[in-house]
Amino acid sequence: MGVTDTFRASKRVPILQVAKASAATIAAWLVAGWLIPAQLPVFAAIAALLVVQPSVNQSFGKAIERSIGVILGVLIATVASLAFGQNSWIILVTIVIAMLVAWALKITPGTSNQVAISAMLVLALGSSSPEYALDRIIETLIGAAIGIVVNALIVPPVAVAPARRDLSLLGGELAASLDRLASALESPQRPGDLQRLMVEARLMRPMRDAADASITTGEESLTLNPRRSVHRTELVEMRTLLEQLSPIVTQVIGMTRAVFDHYDAALADEPTVRAIADQLRRAAHDVRLAVHLADVDPEPLDSIEPALTAPLVVAPPQSGHWILIGSLMEDLRRIRAELVDA
Repeated sequence: MGVTDTFRASKRVPILQVAKASAATIAAWLVAGWLIPAQLPVFAAIAALLVVQPSVNQSFGKAIERSIGVILGVLIATVASLAFGQNSWIILVTIVIAMLVAWALKITPGTSNQVAISAMLVLALGSSSPEYALDRIIETLIGAAIGIVVNALIVPPVAVAPARRDLSLLGGELAASLDRLASALESPQRPGDLQRLMVEARLMRPMRDAADASITTGEESLTLNPRRSVHRTELVEMRTLLEQLSPIVTQVIGMTRAVFDHYDAALADEPTVRAIADQLRRAAHDVRLAVHLADVDPEPLDSIEPALTAPLVVAPPQSGHWILIGSLMEDLRRIRAELVDA
């Protein structure tokens, strides 16, 4: 890991979020300064800056975290100052007390930090009188409220595009894996070819997890979001499609593993195996069709008719491959059941 990797992100924060955070901070500073003119509205500005998050739901959670942290921190600072007076060493003692109180209450790390920081700022920047403490609490609530309002009203973020992208990648790779497995059954394979086939199939698991995480993030972004009614149906359909593709991913990995474990050069000469390969290509077409009909992948298809129209009926194997063929047939049956339901 390079030095820059410790403080640089893999991608930039959207410029819109930067603009909204700036607008919320400025608005909080002006409003709190107008309502509570005695002190600089530092607490309001900090609260607004921290509350503007990638989703409205996260903003609401950050606002609660910030508010609770400030209230506890201000109360601890006020009590400590009244008990021990106005000495510089009181600040350090108060920070330790604030951290211990947060630990005793089992508060989250983010809120714990807010408690300690708020207590330190109260003692370092101003008075510890009850009036000053109350003003700082009100100031923080103003900043947090403005942060939520700005994030909710100015193009509230909706994380639908990443979910669509990751689900499209999963569907494309699943179809490609079915095609690759069909090709491997039809022609002789070297050990290196089988190893590569197995590795490529296993890569679908992290892709499936990435699609699930993206859809979950998208669903979270709609919580408390004024735009949720427009995008909720899209995410429901994506979740449904992922639930249909996930078992197929498992079946394809299992089929690839069975071929890897039981492969021999005579497998390509088995008539039943060639029939299974044809069904795998039909399944690949139907996977692409399911993804296309869900508006996840807009690429046009050669045919919009399902290819798996009837179960495959085969005669008993003519060779000693009956264990592998039976395993492939069972997995193919399950894949067909998922695609027919889709």
